[in-house]
Amino acid sequence: MAAIKINRSCETPGCDLDAKLQCPTCVQLGIQGSYFCSQDCFKGNWKNHKVLHLLAKGESVKGVVNGYDPWPNYRFTGRLRPYPQTAPRTVPAHIGRPDYATHPRGESHSEQEVKSSTQIKILNDEEIEGMRVACRLGREVLDEAAKAMEVGVTTDTIDKIVHEACVERECYPSPLNYYEFPRSCCTSVNEVICHGIPDLRPLQNGDLCNVDVTVYHRGFHGDLNETFLLGQVSDTARKLTQTTWECLDKAIKIVKPGQKYREIGNVIQKYAQSKGFSVVLSYCGHGIHRLFHCAPSVPHYARNKAVGIMRPGHCFTIEPMISEGTYRDQLWPDKWTAVTCDGLLSAQFEHTMLVTDTGVEVLTKRFSHDGQPYFMDNL
Repeated sequence: MAAIKINRSCETPGCDLDAKLQCPTCVQLGIQGSYFCSQDCFKGNWKNHKVLHLLAKGESVKGVVNGYDPWPNYRFTGRLRPYPQTAPRTVPAHIGRPDYATHPRGESHSEQEVKSSTQIKILNDEEIEGMRVACRLGREVLDEAAKAMEVGVTTDTIDKIVHEACVERECYPSPLNYYEFPRSCCTSVNEVICHGIPDLRPLQNGDLCNVDVTVYHRGFHGDLNETFLLGQVSDTARKLTQTTWECLDKAIKIVKPGQKYREIGNVIQKYAQSKGFSVVLSYCGHGIHRLFHCAPSVPHYARNKAVGIMRPGHCFTIEPMISEGTYRDQLWPDKWTAVTCDGLLSAQFEHTMLVTDTGVEVLTKRFSHDGQPYFMDNL
């Protein structure tokens, strides 16, 4: 996840003033992000604002298609629209948490201290075991989300399942409050490349939905994601998802001591382009251990300038984002949701892995089905 700050401004269209007043009904219903600068703005925008209350209660709203419209002047690239969000979930006090969890802006000082460093940490035996445990628990959490991936289920429900599965395993959901990200996982639907915010939109027949889970357990992060197929998807959606998984699989196969990190992007882009798809440039894999994001940077595109050579004890993610059309992306006004510029589909898969003396250990590998992702179960 990128370090992006979410600003809080008045909900009234055209009003850019700072907002501190929250609608009392939204508080009662658990709707997040509903703020106004004054009573006058609140009253003047009431007709549009009350739509949120109806949607949160599950009531139909005449004239509203695919959710409410929080950004009237924003031109969406595709068909997906935002829906209201429930309030961020809380984590019991006894569960250990990273430094950004309680920071008012979600800043990680431990990451900022090494932000400019390209030095890659070599984990010792104790740290490696800590990563194995965190990644195994992360896999269990994603497996719980996978059980609920059905048409009609909201991404907010997926977030709730992920959150509760984390807490049950004494894990902190790493995305929660990371640079003010408001949820416990990312759910990226259709044209959303990454960092989609779970909301009250029900998943629809034909959707692609990526669920990105990271857990923090006893000082270590475990990070993984998968793209799921909902109902009857198009041939293009299925081919894109298959290709994206194969991009990750082929990249993992070259991981070994002495390999250059920049070679990962060469493998991924060559294969993606051979299938007629493009590679997103703006987001990359990353080092991970006690820090959520750190060196090395792992680009997924060819001819990149990634620094570093793989050594035993290095721990990092590979997480290619492959798009149906253009590789270009843009952000929704929520400052998190990254979408394709042409509104066409995008898919992603991610694993956390450890470089060993002889090759690679995929720490977030699925325990069954020979490690294959869920979308392949019914192929």
